[in-house]
Amino acid sequence: MNLHRRAVETITPENAGWGYSGLHIVTLAAGGEYRCDTGEDEVVVLPLAGSCTVEAGADGATLSGRNNVFEAVSDIAYIPRGTPLTITSEAGGRFALAMARARRPLPFRYISAKEVLIELRGAGACSRQVINFATPDVLEADRLIACEVLTPSGNWSSYPPHKHDEDRPGVETPLEEIYYFEVARDGMAYQRVYGPGIDVLAEVRTGDAVLIPHGWHGPSMATPGYDLYYLNVMAGPAERRWLIRDDPAHAWVRDTWADQVIDPRLPMTEAPP
Repeated sequence: MNLHRRAVETITPENAGWGYSGLHIVTLAAGGEYRCDTGEDEVVVLPLAGSCTVEAGADGATLSGRNNVFEAVSDIAYIPRGTPLTITSEAGGRFALAMARARRPLPFRYISAKEVLIELRGAGACSRQVINFATPDVLEADRLIACEVLTPSGNWSSYPPHKHDEDRPGVETPLEEIYYFEVARDGMAYQRVYGPGIDVLAEVRTGDAVLIPHGWHGPSMATPGYDLYYLNVMAGPAERRWLIRDDPAHAWVRDTWADQVIDPRLPMTEAPP
């Protein structure tokens, strides 16, 4: 399995070699249009840069979006499986379609930027901002879980190393996870993934993705001078829960945060007024 994808456009369960998670990056010129049918997938449309109009069968919404991922929190639209989808953009832009193989056709939903939950995690050099736009406490979905993370330059996030699975003896039902990256100023960052049959330390740049079928992952390292963004897309066969289990060898790091403050550069973005 190729875990590090350069300049990713489309990740499907078929080309990823797994069963549930997917991601498509749509780039539209001014006045451009994208059409598809969601088929077996539930989809969240997330503007990365620009605004767009979403038409999903009889439903639809205009997404105000943002100029870029480092500037603001965006609104989103949830589109159920088995729905014709059209995205148009008057000025053009880039739009992420976070996808998961779904069993139930749930209702279309628009979520404004003000409904998105912003969370600050960690402390000191492990401080980061998590933007929960498609987590279970914000969005009703069948399998899809998705969020954005902003990490100030020089900080480590997705740390301590962790994984997402059922913590029961003899049972491993991991969430298949996609990390899609953008790095400020055309810089670089690094992502670590390790476990049985996996040992990856990848340099990542804007447009790259790293696939995590199982195993421990982290840290995501923002190099000095370059703020880091990543979009997490997760789905799996089990109940829709955001399960997090630290690598026992490094879990002690959390205890050191009690005496540290959150990086004053956070939050990096907020919902528009």
